[in-house]
Amino acid sequence: MAVYTKIRTASWLPVSPEAGHAARYRALPFPEEWREAILTLCNAGRAEGAEPYRTVPTHRFEQVLQAFAPDVLVMPRPPRQYDGGPAHWLYVPEDVPDPLPPAVFRPLVDRWLGDLRPEPEHRSLLRDVRAQLAAAPLGWEPVEAELLTCPCTPGGTAAPLGRQFTLSTDWLARRVLALDPYEYAGGRLRFRAVPRGRRDQGAELISQPLPHHTAKETWWYSVVLNITLHTVPFDPLPRFHLHFGIRRWATRVSAKTGRLYLPRGRRSTVLLRPRVPYLPGAPRSERYALARVERRWDPDERTATADWVAGGPARILRGISLAERFPEADEILADPSAWLDGEFRAGVVFSTAMGSHEVKAGLMSHQRSQLTEWAEQAMPPELRPAPVLVRSRRAASKPLNAPPSSVPKGNKPQEKLRRAAERRRGVAFAVSCLRPASAPGTLPVLEVRLLWQTAGMRDAAVAALVEHLGLKGDGGSFTERRYEAARPGAPVVLEWQAAELTVRVRCLKLTGGLADGLPLGDGRRTRSCVTDAVRARRAEVRSWIADDVTDNVPGLTLVEIDRRADFASGDHDPKFALRLGFADAGLVTQFITVPKHVGRYDSVKNMPHRASKAWDDGLRQLGARVHPEHGLGDRLPAGLRYAAVWLIRKSRTARNRWAAHVPVAVLVTPESGGGGLARVQGWDPEADGGAGAWIPYPALLLRLTRLAEVPAGPPASAAADAPATRRVSWQRDMEEQRRATEEWVQKIRRSLRDAPTLLLAHAQNARSHWTWLQDGRVEADRIRDGQAPARRLDATLRLIRVRTQRGRETAQWWGLHPKDGTNGLAAHLWVAEGRTDARVFYSTTPKPALFKSSAVEADKLAPRPRKKGDREGEPTIDIDKPGWNPGLVEIAVLGCHREGDTGDDPESLAMAVHQFRQPPDYAEALSLPLPLHLAGLCQEYVLPIPRDEAEADVDGEDRYPAFPDDVDDAADVDPDMSAAPGLATPPEEED
Repeated sequence: MAVYTKIRTASWLPVSPEAGHAARYRALPFPEEWREAILTLCNAGRAEGAEPYRTVPTHRFEQVLQAFAPDVLVMPRPPRQYDGGPAHWLYVPEDVPDPLPPAVFRPLVDRWLGDLRPEPEHRSLLRDVRAQLAAAPLGWEPVEAELLTCPCTPGGTAAPLGRQFTLSTDWLARRVLALDPYEYAGGRLRFRAVPRGRRDQGAELISQPLPHHTAKETWWYSVVLNITLHTVPFDPLPRFHLHFGIRRWATRVSAKTGRLYLPRGRRSTVLLRPRVPYLPGAPRSERYALARVERRWDPDERTATADWVAGGPARILRGISLAERFPEADEILADPSAWLDGEFRAGVVFSTAMGSHEVKAGLMSHQRSQLTEWAEQAMPPELRPAPVLVRSRRAASKPLNAPPSSVPKGNKPQEKLRRAAERRRGVAFAVSCLRPASAPGTLPVLEVRLLWQTAGMRDAAVAALVEHLGLKGDGGSFTERRYEAARPGAPVVLEWQAAELTVRVRCLKLTGGLADGLPLGDGRRTRSCVTDAVRARRAEVRSWIADDVTDNVPGLTLVEIDRRADFASGDHDPKFALRLGFADAGLVTQFITVPKHVGRYDSVKNMPHRASKAWDDGLRQLGARVHPEHGLGDRLPAGLRYAAVWLIRKSRTARNRWAAHVPVAVLVTPESGGGGLARVQGWDPEADGGAGAWIPYPALLLRLTRLAEVPAGPPASAAADAPATRRVSWQRDMEEQRRATEEWVQKIRRSLRDAPTLLLAHAQNARSHWTWLQDGRVEADRIRDGQAPARRLDATLRLIRVRTQRGRETAQWWGLHPKDGTNGLAAHLWVAEGRTDARVFYSTTPKPALFKSSAVEADKLAPRPRKKGDREGEPTIDIDKPGWNPGLVEIAVLGCHREGDTGDDPESLAMAVHQFRQPPDYAEALSLPLPLHLAGLCQEYVLPIPRDEAEADVDGEDRYPAFPDDVDDAADVDPDMSAAPGLATPPEEED
């Protein structure tokens, strides 16, 4: 097996700060007279008190451009001025035929204006506005745009101009399209560009659809290339990332409806390729056209129907004769394969919410490197590859107390006992932090509740806890009749004595319909209806368990309950109500699914494993973890603590009926004696008379339930149904949230002055509200919070920002084979070769056991010979295997104290953070370091889990769902994107 000592990233940057490239375009301005006239039209007749439009709503017009003029590049609104010239809205490369000649553009504008205000009472004003715009017609202007050179921030970070994010990536994409097709053993890949909207990142190229034939049906997929522009803290040069992946097409038609299944609450992308341009007089484009389809609820027919979003792009063009009819959404959904096969005419992008797909997502490392090598031919001489990354030599990749990678068969029983004892010590320490010993020498007591529905799961859960903690004996013998007769206040109590602690399990059958679906009635499920049902169940749970809770010390309850799919709908799922009700009684909650075997779903065979994982995650909620020991010695400050901030934020949508903006913080304080013991606390801003204080981690989880928008009081349907006060504006609301968050961060910082502390933040999670974390704001060794200007870091504080591959913000990578063999995967902390003053490092972790079948030489385009096993040498193709790659996690040391001989070493700080991604009591590495992981998991107590992907938590997996910024599937996810707290496994939401 090759040892990879270097890795390469699919990233390029300018050869120097002066290297530039100017490209010529035709650009369309958005003049002030147009803006004033259209805003007058949009604001006419607005309700009193309603916030007026301040920016022209061009979104619908831009949707039409994506479908009918895909060569047009749309800039963010409102457009910005560059070089003192006018602000331009639309760009087209100079060598591309005019996609919007006057005979085409003028009718489009007229129809768009009519779509903005279709009401009869505004027809007169509409005519006036049309006449006003006709008197000042827009015309393309020749412009020259710089694509590479950009200014720098005061902190020394590149600050690309807004238009460069679109224009420069499109320029590189066009260079890739000019290459000869990519050749592989089975044929050639020919790519086409996809139109991008103002919210889309970079450029996207998609190959022709490829078939994958199985015994029952044919599945379709393509190779996708995304090119994006990014920055790195303190680097004056921007970076271009190339991301290769798999785009799968949805073709499975439901036998019940005869249509393709569309997930509720999501928009599905459809790419189209008309035989002739839709618009008469428009030139033929080599790009795909784009539209989106969604499922809608028809209240009159009481059925769900599918249609183009907002009626589709053709809705605006009513009355215009199209050269080729724009297809109805139902035509494509009824027979999606026919539109893909042969000459591609349309394809619906697959997302995992649609069900399963025989083509698995992702490409493995070697094939990625081959595709990247082909695309690299298109890189201009002004760009060079990013430096190769080499292993850090500060310490080993894994912490000192990491379990051995392999254990001889004869030593496995001893290793099992050692790890159980290690967990017992962690649990005993966590419990002693919650409940100090009543007398010297008294053992800590872990008391948990097991609320069961089936005897099989009850017995499996008890056995799993015994094995997990290495307990001896059965804890007591009771008849089934005694278990059935147990009630709150008189449970069946099982007890074990160990050297470190006493363990008690209070067993109760969950009765009274508490685990049944929420009663929502037959009518439309409004927010008030769901809220009332959650309130009622919450009160029932609190009342039912009250007699069994005798103190105010946080406890753990393991609850057996059906999985989300077993309820009539997600709204009927009572888990969030149960979690709130038990929290009111002072109990943190971990769910485990009722064992069932239905069709292909079988949760019976893995009951012991699920029960063990559920206990492990439940004990995590009590603060019981085995923490990594770094082994860096005096390279780190003595007594270093680890704090993490996390922003829980979610907008209210049709799929998530509650909204929240809650900052949370976690503090991990290792014990001086080692052993992987550490105190885990959370920040309570209301403690100590409102001054704030650090409290035990489970107490923080229970406090967070008060922030959920489901009050514990009686239902108030009438009040909930009343019209809500209109938000003043999104911008003003965001400013208020940012101000509150930064004042909160200031309190956190002040509370950490008494001891050396490393403060962690996740870039994609926190920077929107704590703006100092943004590349465009940050300055080395300084910090800004509250209302004060930036200042030097406190003497005891270090600040590190972690960035994951979400949004393709870190590059794809692969290990470089030392002898030109297969490029593979490697785990370590990496630093740019030759850099001695680096502040930015990169972390990779091992491939988890779940993806052991994903070979680094896997090929999804053509058969390859097997390299191992009994069938070595036989051909195989890896289309049906997930192409999983560990995400590249960026660790940026934003602030430290390097002065003097005993100053901080940024590489050692980064190594400690890297090792915190590999806690000894986790089977697999985490996507984020443990303190951030614990902070992110607090969301379970503020928001209901709205997505099916979160079912893993119900089964006891200590992971956390990744919430996309938008329910639209335009932001595609590649399977190596470890986007949020949880195991470093792929969320794989949509292709």
